[in-house]
Amino acid sequence: MSTTELDAYWMPFTANRQFKKAPRLLAQAQGMFYKTPEGREVLDGVAGLWCVNAGHARPKIVQAIADQAAEMDFAPPFQMGHPKAFELAERLVKLTPPELTKVFYTNSGSESVETALKMALAYHRARGEGSRTRLIGRERGYHGVNFGGISVGGIVANRKMFGHLLAGVDHIRHTHDPARNAFSVGQPAHGADLADDLERLVALHDASTIAAVIVEPVAGSTGVLIPPQGYLQRLREICDKHGILLIFDEVITGFGRTGQPFAAQTFGVTPDLMTVAKGLTNGCVPMGAVFAKQKIHDVFMNGPEHLIEFFHGYTYSAHPLACAAALATLDTYAEEGLLTRAGQLQGYFAEALHSLKGLPNVIDIRNIGLVGGVELAPRAGEPGKRAFDVFLDCWEQGLMIRTTGDTIALSPPLIIEREHIDRIVDTLRTAIGRVA
Repeated sequence: MSTTELDAYWMPFTANRQFKKAPRLLAQAQGMFYKTPEGREVLDGVAGLWCVNAGHARPKIVQAIADQAAEMDFAPPFQMGHPKAFELAERLVKLTPPELTKVFYTNSGSESVETALKMALAYHRARGEGSRTRLIGRERGYHGVNFGGISVGGIVANRKMFGHLLAGVDHIRHTHDPARNAFSVGQPAHGADLADDLERLVALHDASTIAAVIVEPVAGSTGVLIPPQGYLQRLREICDKHGILLIFDEVITGFGRTGQPFAAQTFGVTPDLMTVAKGLTNGCVPMGAVFAKQKIHDVFMNGPEHLIEFFHGYTYSAHPLACAAALATLDTYAEEGLLTRAGQLQGYFAEALHSLKGLPNVIDIRNIGLVGGVELAPRAGEPGKRAFDVFLDCWEQGLMIRTTGDTIALSPPLIIEREHIDRIVDTLRTAIGRVA
């Protein structure tokens, strides 16, 4: 494509000027691979964008979308419904921890976060504790890009351009602790005490003002930060002690990424609200959801029956094509055992990934399930440039990775085989050595 043909599109989260000088275009996808317009094969090391968990162009999902488009393209979600929305919700709650029994549909991870935050605020007001309006996020957290999400989020670049954001938001400390935990395999041993930072904020603001705490079980976009052993359990205990809702953002970790259907099950901690998207439809049709405990839902079910209980929703909530894609995605996951496959492969994946230790400028390696991070030492005065150069080198070698700052992030489709893991790691080894 010519430079002129690329000009109109303002690309998201992209170095637009660099990209348009040397475009990286994808034209086809099948299984573990993309193809460029020229027919060059590129191994997908990041499941598209943490979302194509079952691999690309899966026949059952493709057929379901086509059939649904022909049968019914759209159904209004306000005061109306369609069968697949209810069928999907019933199937989803069979996969979640038992207490999460209600599903509210959205269209993205960002919308799921906004929805969960509003649910938390409205829940406390409905039960007579309207003073609980404060929301607590975490430093280095990523919760999408809408105003609520960047307010509770803790990635500076996502926040600094947009003014004061939401009022009444505070943040607990992040868990990145390379001095104690560098090159941990799986969950780091040190850092459960970092959850006690929530007690500091309770002392500062008083629990009666705090509605909810939101964290990613595994912080993805900030560089793959694995929760220390006991950390999430401690966070759960503190929230219970003070009547604060705990929200898990599982947009990245949901649908098999950590070895169980959800990270809540992997780590043995059940939140009050849980946000999902991405793997819900295998990335085929935009869709998200919030899972809620029964007690949260039931607080709203008061007053005259003809009145709306929760004034929130989206035109495309439970879109028929999205529901069809999600049902076929769940079928594919079930038929191939994909929601637990990361648990079977994580040992091999961890060993391969940690073999990169000792390469020039590799200062940490982190992993859980089929997600990994390789942190590189930044170049003086050029933060993020070393990892970006590795990204470009891998692209030329036929591998797609993701970078965030100077961390290389990996989250391959769950259909990955050992030879694909070997290829990813060997390509990374060459690129890191070349870029050093």
